[in-house]
Amino acid sequence: MNACDSFGMRTTIELPDAQRARLLDLAARRGEKGFSRLIQEAVERMLEEDASRKGRARAAVALEGSLGARAADELTEAVARIRSTWR
Repeated sequence: MNACDSFGMRTTIELPDAQRARLLDLAARRGEKGFSRLIQEAVERMLEEDASRKGRARAAVALEGSLGARAADELTEAVARIRSTWR
């Protein structure tokens, strides 16, 4: 077994110089040589958030029809207000 095999697959990503510098600074403050662990943590967090979002969406769909007409209208209005603030 190659020493790199235990760490997963190597890949190349492109980062702006400013992001790379900030990652290297953060890694150094954490006592790490490079920023691979930071990237792994960020990817894991993103994947967990995506799974959580999908779970919440499935749960919301399962509730279809469980609101009364007035509550549904209020929810629709609240969602429209929130969405109007998105960029």
